[in-house]
Amino acid sequence: MGRCFVTASLALEAPATDAATSAYDAGQIQVLEGLDPVRKRPGMYIGSTGPRGLHHLVFEVLDNAIDEAQAGFSSHIDVVLYQDGSVCISDDGRGIPTDLHPVTKKSALETVLTVLHAGGKFGGDSSGYTVSGGLHGVGVSVVNALSERLEVTVWRNGSEYFQAYERGRPLNELSMNKLPSDESSRTGTRVRFWPDKEVFVSTTVFDYQTIAGRVRELAFLNPKVTIRLKQEDGNPDKARENVYHFAGGLVEYIQWLNKDKKPLNQPISFQREKDNMIVEAVLQWCADAYTDTILGYANSIRTIDGGTHLDGAKAAITRALNTLGRKSKIIKEKDENLGGEHAREGLTCIVAVKVPNPEFEGQTKTRLGNPEVRKLVEQTVHENLTEYLECHPTEFEGILTKCIQALKAAIAAKNARELVRRKSVLKSSTLPGKLADCTSNNPKDAEIFIVEGDSAGGSAKQGRDRHFQAVLPLRGKILNIERKDEASLYKNTEIQNLITGLGLGMKGEDFNKDALRYHKIIILTDADVDGAHIRTLLLTFFFRYQKALFEEGCIYVGVPPLYKVERGKQIHYCYDENDLNKVKKGFPANASYTIQRFKGLGEMMPLQLWETTMDPSRRLLKQLTIEDAAEASLIFTALMGDKVDARRELILNFASQVDIESLDL
Repeated sequence: MGRCFVTASLALEAPATDAATSAYDAGQIQVLEGLDPVRKRPGMYIGSTGPRGLHHLVFEVLDNAIDEAQAGFSSHIDVVLYQDGSVCISDDGRGIPTDLHPVTKKSALETVLTVLHAGGKFGGDSSGYTVSGGLHGVGVSVVNALSERLEVTVWRNGSEYFQAYERGRPLNELSMNKLPSDESSRTGTRVRFWPDKEVFVSTTVFDYQTIAGRVRELAFLNPKVTIRLKQEDGNPDKARENVYHFAGGLVEYIQWLNKDKKPLNQPISFQREKDNMIVEAVLQWCADAYTDTILGYANSIRTIDGGTHLDGAKAAITRALNTLGRKSKIIKEKDENLGGEHAREGLTCIVAVKVPNPEFEGQTKTRLGNPEVRKLVEQTVHENLTEYLECHPTEFEGILTKCIQALKAAIAAKNARELVRRKSVLKSSTLPGKLADCTSNNPKDAEIFIVEGDSAGGSAKQGRDRHFQAVLPLRGKILNIERKDEASLYKNTEIQNLITGLGLGMKGEDFNKDALRYHKIIILTDADVDGAHIRTLLLTFFFRYQKALFEEGCIYVGVPPLYKVERGKQIHYCYDENDLNKVKKGFPANASYTIQRFKGLGEMMPLQLWETTMDPSRRLLKQLTIEDAAEASLIFTALMGDKVDARRELILNFASQVDIESLDL
């Protein structure tokens, strides 16, 4: 994804004239009706008009089907990706009501699909749902507004109802056909839609793996539901189908997450219902993990930014371990208490709550805000975890030993870090010696290139714009932190250079973007196998050390060209084989030209590096974000962990997708 850098310039604005003031009147105040607000500002409703927003449309309709399942009316859901770019979600629930709505004087189905804030999930005695993920009444109407075409079919009352829409506007009246007697008991809803290319300009192609991740997650959270995901394609090799059903629920989920790790305990699972709220949680510590994986859900919606349910669980875990540690005398009287990050080292925890009136922050529902949920979760987790650990002293001892080791490693790491800091003070500079800093003091404007070796570093330092671009060369391959504890981390020179150079805090501290020295961190490695390995090591470090860097959109990968094609005075840079073939096809049949294959960044002259890879107006950057933290964690464990079998299985599964000829071995 290319991003242009815009330098700030000072502009003097002319004061408003009387004519300009008088021209601004009531006629210029726009009133957006119906679904027009959604089409005017789609990002407000779905987060973005990129791939994330596109897939959010699927999840909105899918969540409606899951709400029927949570209410106990549905057990089968089908998701089909068609070759024509549409997607269809169907369930066997009650079916959206089709009778006349008393307020809108339209069918309830058309009301739900065309009126914002119309739905059956606002709570109270008149609500159609006790617990649901949808609560703003804008989900399916937003999908309708942002689709070129949407078709909805409802089965209920022994009839089949159908209506089609175009960009949110009905194309026909609701039609009704009586079902044959053998199908008269059929109920459910089917929604098929084609995303609008006018809204989703970057892509309207759905990614099977992204949807599969969400479907798998929902199947784990709703053990009574079977979800079938299918991708239709004319090419049989590209057609796929998976059926997801997990009777074990969250226990099966945590076993799947930790399948390549060494658990210290059996999954600790419990559930509690109080005041119409349901809390379900499962916890497991692993000996060979040095970070935590904590997943929170509210009414089957993943709360990626946490919330009160996760705050309560974290507090309860720390309190329970400290209390039992003191009681068992394993934590001595003179010893300090375990901190939250020490108690959670190696922990995988899933907390799922069902709340009648959830308070989500924003339509995309990334954080839960109900204060009463924290109290119930904290009390539930503390009581059940304490009881389990008291009844399983061997497992408790293993977990507490792991936590105390984490505390000792953190103290050793802090001492190592302070030692590095003191050494740096003696040298009169806290920044790494090889860092070529930029002159700008504004982190929002500043960017840093992390390059491999002094050769590439030399070209990058000479080719950069010193005003806003910094360069940090690394010596060889950095430490693989997936296999190391925190003390080893801080003793490593290259890791220390990264931490101090970027302005990162200590591992486990709350992320503070304001403390970052650069808001754009660009990994720039050679386009070969070694370069890919170094890039993966760096990504492992950023993911395990400060995952929020991805969530804040700070991590980028630079894409250097692979080829330079010269024909006379014409120079073309090609980033892959397709680019090269296009350039060659543009030449006459008898044309004479030379092709240079860049093996590394160090081979490029500083001006070439600037023109192709560093100039914001011409370069190609890929911004890295995390769509599924659990899936990402599994991949990092498989790629960088010490289990060879998991890595072998990963290679075998994806071997068919690798173009052998493009590998630079």
